[in-house]
Amino acid sequence: MTLNSKVAVVTGAGTGIGKAAALALIKDGYRVVLAGRRAVLLDEVMTLGGAPDRVLAVATDVADPDSVKALFDASVNRFGRVDVLFNNAGVGAPAIPLEDLTLAQWRNVVDINLTGMFLCIQQAFRVMKAQTPQGGRIINNGSISATTPRPNSSPYTATKHAVTGLTKSASLDGRKYDIAVGQIDVGNAGTDMAQRMAAGIQQANGEIAVEPLMDVEIVGQSVLYMANLPLQANVMFHTVMATKMPFAGRG
Repeated sequence: MTLNSKVAVVTGAGTGIGKAAALALIKDGYRVVLAGRRAVLLDEVMTLGGAPDRVLAVATDVADPDSVKALFDASVNRFGRVDVLFNNAGVGAPAIPLEDLTLAQWRNVVDINLTGMFLCIQQAFRVMKAQTPQGGRIINNGSISATTPRPNSSPYTATKHAVTGLTKSASLDGRKYDIAVGQIDVGNAGTDMAQRMAAGIQQANGEIAVEPLMDVEIVGQSVLYMANLPLQANVMFHTVMATKMPFAGRG
């Protein structure tokens, strides 16, 4: 393996899509900063990566501006720069009727999925515009929900629609600094969050149906593909999904 000189920061790196992307980047030779709220899970990913000299774990709350700043400060202090941010951390609210959601449940999703993503983009911009050579790549984790919602998903869907606007705006604002910003929208990857789909999940017509899942490592490879593009090219939107999931058309 040829070591990659690039440095990548991955939020939500302890589980699911973030874990798969982090391991793909480590395997490709990247120096990787793992960010997440649970340090024990980050340590497990570091062990699985098998290259502790190229990996830094930083316990991070993306909804906290000071915590996000500390993450990027630690990344630069350890590795000197940041070339890639996979802006992945996210949560959902309980799948209950919109009228029964509490304000606290709504705000928790907005704080993490939207404000947290903005805070990470802001810190990445500050680092990437100041480093030499200038520039970098930011990959925001949207969702199939950024295009089409599920029943009882208002907080999650609203934030993922907002992520699309944030991706477009940041892509425009990053041009002058050679910062490429794109978005990956994932549908039915085999993560803990998605296991309820394999057991049966409510459809738009009210029926409960089992939905197929794809291996989450496929998503990790998609993130790696986007990360490895030269900065003269950008995948603005990339959708990767289980082929037979009910998304296209009416189910």
